[in-house]
Amino acid sequence: MLSDYSSIGIFLLLTISFPVIALVMAWMVRPKPKQTEEKLTTYECGVDTKGKTWIRFRVNYFLYALVFLAFDVETIFLFPWAVKFNSLGLFAFIEMVIFIAILVIGLWYAWREGALEWH
Repeated sequence: MLSDYSSIGIFLLLTISFPVIALVMAWMVRPKPKQTEEKLTTYECGVDTKGKTWIRFRVNYFLYALVFLAFDVETIFLFPWAVKFNSLGLFAFIEMVIFIAILVIGLWYAWREGALEWH
């Protein structure tokens, strides 16, 4: 019984040691350039920032992205269903109609809340 636990212990030791050894080796062989003020400045597309760089984004941008993501995932579910449409039968058709109805209600709600307005 002790040999069973020893094999698990060896496996655990190897599992922990490989990433630690890889990180230590990468730290040892990495180039260590001199840190100058120019290297520590913020880089934004080659243009120096002017004024306050921390700005607030409107929540609508994130809502717009979430609506896009929901309909993107919808296509993932619709494609296999459409490929096997003939062999699935009436039950699968009704399920997909319910699924699309839920998504249309979600789209209507997002539209009503102004999530699709791009200002």
